[in-house]
Amino acid sequence: MIGAIIGDIVGSRFEFIEDDDRGKNFKFFTGACRATDDTFMTVAVAQALLLCKGDYATLAEKTINCMRTVARAHPHMGWGEKFYHWLFDGNSTLPINSYGNGAGMRISPVGWVADSETQLKSLANIITGVTHNHPEGLKGGEAIALCVYLARIGAEKPVIRERAARYYPILNDKSFTIPNLQISYGYDDHGNWVTCQGSVPQAILAFLESDGFEDAVRNAVSIGGDSDTIGAMAGSIAEAYYGVPAELEEQALAYLSDDLKGIYYAFELIRRRRVER
Repeated sequence: MIGAIIGDIVGSRFEFIEDDDRGKNFKFFTGACRATDDTFMTVAVAQALLLCKGDYATLAEKTINCMRTVARAHPHMGWGEKFYHWLFDGNSTLPINSYGNGAGMRISPVGWVADSETQLKSLANIITGVTHNHPEGLKGGEAIALCVYLARIGAEKPVIRERAARYYPILNDKSFTIPNLQISYGYDDHGNWVTCQGSVPQAILAFLESDGFEDAVRNAVSIGGDSDTIGAMAGSIAEAYYGVPAELEEQALAYLSDDLKGIYYAFELIRRRRVER
């Protein structure tokens, strides 16, 4: 999940900043960067999967508990308003019918623990559905998890594109490219930039058009919009496909608190046994 964490941290300083001249040559880590809700919820999902120890009968309950425990220890991390109330106000376990891109930013650990596509889809939908039970939310979470899984088991980019395009046919549109998105993508009056349907295919494309891990994150951040979340989603797939340079991992972990690092290192024991590329 370090790919998601790095994408989140690198993109964090550009969130809510409309900058048409950003390009790809920005400084990767700076003092203005921080871990946001994308990192915190990705770590919470990893912790829930760890606690299940391979028996996922109580995964939904564990996911809710882990999300709330992690969030309540870090209440000032830019949580979305609707999600904030779900996390902090009372103990209701009812989902919020969201199709926001939070479904995709936190789901990458599933791609590392699933033993099959069938299991992957089940786990992704259980985790996503605790909050994002709207069909577009479920689709977004499943699409990112599947891309991570396929990259992890050695699928090449044409296969990943074909499978992802079943969720988002725009990925087969020849005009849907990073250079075009750098010109045309960004914030809009209808809030599409924070939905799954308005940011998940862009994140997948950032990976598909990359030539390495860092380049995938730079692609994602360069298009604008919800930079930290698109970076987290693209980075999570790129990690599984390319791996992550040790120096980038070390720099990113310096932004995390000790409680998050403990969960991260525990999950790494699983992830490293799953590397197949």
